[in-house]
Amino acid sequence: MGRQALIHQMTMKRREFVGNTARTAAGIAAATLVSESAFATPAFRFSQISLPYAYGALEPYIDATTMDIHFNRHHTAYIKNANDALDAEKISAADETEFFTNIGKYSAKARNNGGGVWNHNFFWQVMKPAGGAPQGKLVDALAGTFGSLEKFKELFTAAGMARFGSGWAWLVKDEGKLKIGSTANQDNPLMPGLDIKGTPLLALDVWEHAYYLKYQNKRVDYISAWWNVVNWDHVAKNL
Repeated sequence: MGRQALIHQMTMKRREFVGNTARTAAGIAAATLVSESAFATPAFRFSQISLPYAYGALEPYIDATTMDIHFNRHHTAYIKNANDALDAEKISAADETEFFTNIGKYSAKARNNGGGVWNHNFFWQVMKPAGGAPQGKLVDALAGTFGSLEKFKELFTAAGMARFGSGWAWLVKDEGKLKIGSTANQDNPLMPGLDIKGTPLLALDVWEHAYYLKYQNKRVDYISAWWNVVNWDHVAKNL
């Protein structure tokens, strides 16, 4: 073989080697991306639970129209706005707990709407038709902390009535102790820096949209009626 032919053959082999190496590297990179995406943790999003009962199931204490509007308009609006805030602010919380732990870093839109989603998901579950009365360890815990079940209801009602404007009343467990308090707007006890903190056991929505169609400005009548639909079994589970 002549010298020129030998040089040409060596050049072609070198180009083939470089090309194969590049294709192999690209293949590995692509496979790695596919592998990583397959096992990556999905981005956190807010979602709405299914309503555990029919809209009219809590009648006559909470009317069907209020439940329909509350669930399908107010709550769904919080979900859309909260997820819009997650996208706009590039919030990468792993879950709701992490989101609320870092709530001070986010905008008022993220705070109000994220709280609105969580609070309502919780609220729907602490109600049911013919709620009954607390039993066993729960009633013992309430009586042991507040003196009696009736005294607990009195104090919880007072918390809901004392909240000026919109907000929530809460029963929480904080470091093993039961406490009653309230939060403004859509804040909740999972957010740091509030007067009430702990694991929520029971919540009452005292925004006017929760009761105004039936009770107008008589919040005390709404709260008095609401005790008839408290899901004490779920409260006990939370405890």
